[in-house]
Amino acid sequence: MKNELLLALNQLAAEKNLPQETVYEAVEAALTSAFRREEDDAPNMYVKIDARNGEIRAYRQMIVVEQVEDPRVEMSVEEARRWKKDARPGDVLDFEEEIPKNAGRIAAQTAKQVVLQRLREAERDAIYEEYISKVGELIVGTVQKAEARQIIMDLGRGTEAVLPASEQVRNEHLRPGQRVRVLVVEVNKASKGPQIVVSRAHRNLLRRLFEMEVPEIKSGTVEIKSIAREGGHRSKIAVWARNPAIDPIGACVGVRGTRIQNIVNELNGERIDVIKWDPDPAKFVSNALSPAQVTEVEIDPEERLARVVVPDKMMSLAIGKDGQNARLAAKLTGWRITVLSESAKERLEAGEPETPMAFEPYAPGEAPDIDILHAAEQVAAAAEEAAAAQPAASVVTEQPRVQPEPEPVEEEEEISFASIVESIPVPRGEERESEDYGEDEDEEYEIPATIIEEERPSSIRFAEDVLPRREEEDEPLPKKAAGKKGKRAPRYYDEGDDMEDIDYAGRIH
Repeated sequence: MKNELLLALNQLAAEKNLPQETVYEAVEAALTSAFRREEDDAPNMYVKIDARNGEIRAYRQMIVVEQVEDPRVEMSVEEARRWKKDARPGDVLDFEEEIPKNAGRIAAQTAKQVVLQRLREAERDAIYEEYISKVGELIVGTVQKAEARQIIMDLGRGTEAVLPASEQVRNEHLRPGQRVRVLVVEVNKASKGPQIVVSRAHRNLLRRLFEMEVPEIKSGTVEIKSIAREGGHRSKIAVWARNPAIDPIGACVGVRGTRIQNIVNELNGERIDVIKWDPDPAKFVSNALSPAQVTEVEIDPEERLARVVVPDKMMSLAIGKDGQNARLAAKLTGWRITVLSESAKERLEAGEPETPMAFEPYAPGEAPDIDILHAAEQVAAAAEEAAAAQPAASVVTEQPRVQPEPEPVEEEEEISFASIVESIPVPRGEERESEDYGEDEDEEYEIPATIIEEERPSSIRFAEDVLPRREEEDEPLPKKAAGKKGKRAPRYYDEGDDMEDIDYAGRIH
């Protein structure tokens, strides 16, 4: 049976959430320090605990040398061969020593301090190893204390994280006790333990939320190409489906917007635009400027510049409030975008000076999205191949689709649903009552319908395009005032009314 020491050590390991070997090593180091103090600071003493029966054994290490200088730690070759026949200079021999029965107060205090220090170090290392593997992942934390420049969050089991002001959303106010999802950004080692830095404004927070809410993204069927985010205000996310039969925007939005609504609620109402990614940079830039309509996109691959022309009435919508829409589109695509209206383009072609509005993909010193660079390399390679095949195709202009004229069809007898209904004989009332309907449950009726090919949108703007509009309810009828008896409206009889049908029996007094 295990003795009390093993039970206590196992319980301590369970409480501290540490491996048993770590706790054993801490106690052995503490006992070693205490025994060395009892033995006049013997540097060659160490202690081992038997994990099977809990016995404590002390050992003294001696080094075999040819000439002994310190007899406390060294021994001659002749003496060593009395214990080991093939002993040679440089060998280390372990000799079991008797354990001191009555350790002093100073030795006991030293053992206690060593145990506590080793356990704290082991806890810090365990926390560091646990959260260093969660960098870039989503975790749930509880707001513990809100300070001026940072927020302290509790991650459980006594682990704290820091949410600095640079990683907070400006219009978001977290209160103590609130549970929120945060992204682990950085884990650093410090003297008081690992420092965990989390974020609520990072763009990868939006990526992890979509992976959690959309199974197609989690499985890899739908891929997130790039994300542009201004935390608390608006975000744009470009998605692409590996299977052409899957609608990537519909998969992200969900039925009646249920999937994206959960993400919006987690981000406290942040507006999210879901954009369809396209390998053609002109189409991708056009989709990224949604909800504005683009009439012309000119691509300059060398300068990574996209010149966009929009209708005059769409100019303010394309730029957005304080340039937010075009700025996010530039970050999303990784292209520098210049926006011109149609009238400004005409004036520019006429020779009048006109300066287009330019938007950079990212500010100087800011790290761009990794997915944007990866996608840009693929797009650049595809553009070079396309330029080699067709060097003249550099301007892409969106033109209205012209439907081909239908071929002349010989006139046939018109058959409509109304004519078929008129040809069906209608039974008289008596025959209709005698018939039995719905006796055969297996019988099915099919109504011919026209199948129209569905046009999938290239982008969707939540929540204006997703949430259904509420129909105006009928105005309620005005209620009678409480406590007042309404007067009955007088009834008038025309000359055509049959006066003989009126019953006057109740009016005779």
